[in-house]
Amino acid sequence: MRCLAAIILLMCAQPAMAEPATVQDYLNQPQAKADVRIAYGVEPAQIVDLFLPKGPGKHPVVVLIHGGCYLAQYQGLPQTSGLAADLAKRGYAVWNVEYRKLGEAGAGYPGTFLDVADAVDRIRAEAPKYKLDTTRVVALGHSAGGHLALWAASRARLPKTSPLWRRDPLKISTVISLGGIGDLEGQGDVFAGACGPEPIPKIIGLADRKDAYADTSPAALLPSGARVLMISGELDHVMPPATGHVYVTRVRKAGDSAEAVAIPGATHYDVVIPTTTAWKQVADTVTREIGKLR
Repeated sequence: MRCLAAIILLMCAQPAMAEPATVQDYLNQPQAKADVRIAYGVEPAQIVDLFLPKGPGKHPVVVLIHGGCYLAQYQGLPQTSGLAADLAKRGYAVWNVEYRKLGEAGAGYPGTFLDVADAVDRIRAEAPKYKLDTTRVVALGHSAGGHLALWAASRARLPKTSPLWRRDPLKISTVISLGGIGDLEGQGDVFAGACGPEPIPKIIGLADRKDAYADTSPAALLPSGARVLMISGELDHVMPPATGHVYVTRVRKAGDSAEAVAIPGATHYDVVIPTTTAWKQVADTVTREIGKLR
């Protein structure tokens, strides 16, 4: 009986397992204040929040792109501020990108994509002032932001005939997509299961263009030359781990380096909440991948 009582006491003393994170946990997380806010355009959404690490630099850069089904009803930038602050403490400059979302003037094609392009390329102009290392740039995107991060790293493959084409886009060496989508045409139906059938067609201008996927879907712009990591929570209902594995196979066939990871017990949201063990695994991955760029 004493042994049984001791076992029960020990079990009660152990910390309870954290519940898988929900969308409300994601939306309600504390916000962090950036060191600098930079406007890359005249519209309210055309801004970047820059989080700076301690030390003299040059600082490797993490381009952080929020998700939210491309919809203006989700704030986006505030929810990724905690991640940005955490990464800055780990020694990285974090370029937390806002962009025009569906429901805001100018969003969709080409506006949303040009926002991401202009935001990323603005790093060059700000690099001397903030001691940013433009040779060590990693993109980290969540959900819809995972798509935009993959796309941003693929811009060198855009045809000059595309309105999205820009001369000499800033090189992104590695993309870490958290529950993101790389194949808009082949996996759009999966994404629509959580976000609805309208966001992807609207964001790429599908109703008005026969070749709408050609310059908006990362899968159509392979090989990009960037290393790709598709990280999913094992319990992700938006973009389940199988979708990441399928995309990684496609990336590898095109000749690029790619890896798929499923984090046990994690949802679509655990990977973007800085207090979770899933986020620690993501942050460790960022550290590992930036370390390879030395």
